[in-house]
This record gives sequence, C-alpha cells and structure tokens, in this order.
Amino acid sequence: MSNVEAEPAEVTCTSTPGGVEVLTPRDVPLGGPRAMKVRRTLPQKQRSLIGAWCFCDHYGPEDVSMDVAPHPHTGLQTVSWLFTGEIEHRDSLGVHAHVRPGELNLMTGGSGICHSEQSTAASTVLHGVQLWLALPDAHRDAPRDFQHHVPPTVQVDGCAVRVFLGSLAGSTSPVRTFTPLLGAEIVLPAGASLTLDVDPAFEHGVLLDTGDVALGETALDPGALGYVGTGSTTLTLSSAGGARVVLLGGEPFGEEIVMWWNFVGRTHDEIAAFREEWQAETDRFGRVEGYPGARLPAPPLPGGRLRPRGNPA
Repeated sequence: MSNVEAEPAEVTCTSTPGGVEVLTPRDVPLGGPRAMKVRRTLPQKQRSLIGAWCFCDHYGPEDVSMDVAPHPHTGLQTVSWLFTGEIEHRDSLGVHAHVRPGELNLMTGGSGICHSEQSTAASTVLHGVQLWLALPDAHRDAPRDFQHHVPPTVQVDGCAVRVFLGSLAGSTSPVRTFTPLLGAEIVLPAGASLTLDVDPAFEHGVLLDTGDVALGETALDPGALGYVGTGSTTLTLSSAGGARVVLLGGEPFGEEIVMWWNFVGRTHDEIAAFREEWQAETDRFGRVEGYPGARLPAPPLPGGRLRPRGNPA
C-alpha cells in the first residue's frame, strides 16, 4: 500500500497498571475512486516503532476493491498478510505474485523498488494488515528482493498459531530479515487463555483484529495495539468470546529514521532526493510491467524540514 500521511498523527496512547501501552488506531483514507479506509496504529508521535516494525495498517472486512498504481519504496521491507480476499502484486524486480490469506509476501525495497497492488476480480471483500519494516543503516541499501512463505498452523493450548516471521511456539519462519523479529497470527477460541514464551530482548505489540482479547490484565478494543516493552519472558492472551490477533515483536531498533510518503531514510535531504528521482523516473526504482495505467506521482514535500524520529527512552 501507499502511505498518504506526511507526518504521524498524535492520537490516544495510554499506559495501564500492568505495563501495557495501548495505541488506538486512526482512520486514514488511501484514496482512489472508491476510497478505502485503513486503521493505522504505527507510526504515532508517541511511538514510531516496535522493533523494526515502523508501519501498521489494518483494514476490512470491507466490500471494496483495491487499485494502487505503481509507487516507490526505499529503506524498508513490506509485509503483506491477508485474512480475506486476494491481491495481485507486480514489482520492478519482475515479480508477479498473489497475496492470499495465510500466506506471507515480503518485498525488500532497500536502495529502491516500485510495485503495484490490485485486488483480483474474484475478491469482493478485503481484510488484512499491511506492515513495514525499517532496514538498519548497514542494510538500508539492500538490493530488491521478494519472498513468499506459507506458514504451518501450530496448535498451542487449543489456539491456532501461524508464525510468518521469526520463531514462536516451536515454529520458525525461513523468511530472511535484517534484524531479529517476530510476526504471527493467533486465533483464540472462546474461553481460551494462552501463555507464550517470548524473547525478553524483544519489545512486543498485539493488534486485535476481531473478537475480544486481554493482554495480561489489559483488555484491547478492536483495532487497538497493546505494547509491552523489553524484559518480559512470557505474554498471556485471554479471550471470553474468541479472537484473532497479530503479534509483532523485535529487538528495539535503536536508530532514528525519517519516514515520508513511501520512503524510509535518515535525513530530509535524502528523502527529497528520493522524491526527485521518482518524479524523474530514474533507474533507482525501475518499472512495473503489466500494470494497466500510469504510476502514482509523489505528493509535494511539506513546508518544513522532515525530522528524524525514534522511540521514547
């Protein structure tokens, strides 16, 4: 997906007695002839990253089509995870693939890539998450890459766990990343309580997709993301009526980034140069073959200088 926000908004971010920080989502229209709204929990002014996870959009279930024209990326990896529907992906690496429920597509756009996303004709309802990973400075010019993985479903105390990145509950994803990370979908039946062993060096976020869930003693509203800092060796999830959540984790990123439109960089001038190259159609981003239309133009830069941001200490 293409980001339309110049700066992260300041929205509600509360801490609970149990040490869980709750990030509430804000609605962001993606635009197009049938504007599709997404619920965005990352980034926020109060918290820009969870590990290297720097962007979290949650959308649907919605009876809507998606048609995002070719657009650029730098300094990041995109993670597409669907619950319902199907999306056709084309990129300047030459990859033509589909995003389907329960299947991970991870695209690396370090030094530069562009891609398009269209829902297929058979998809009348879209429901899923679109996630971005910031690349560390040593690897932020990594070459274009695309990985696909179908994680197995692991049963843990009656709950279904699919690990699409990292390791959890005895399941390990083979997908390559540039920092230690965790990404998993967890489905809890009614009345379930699940305690997971996690890496204490990681910070974690739990996004509630559907149903009801408590992270420890903190109940989350649908679409909210509960954050837990480093030091925890276990996470406990419980649900009265059943739930589906996405668990994200990773070692604290430790670097400040500048994120504007679809670019991740380190300085305002670098972002401005990426924009100029996209507008000039240079070889940095390549071309998407097979998309029936023009590519997205870059929006104008904001009036002030873009500022690096990280997380609170």
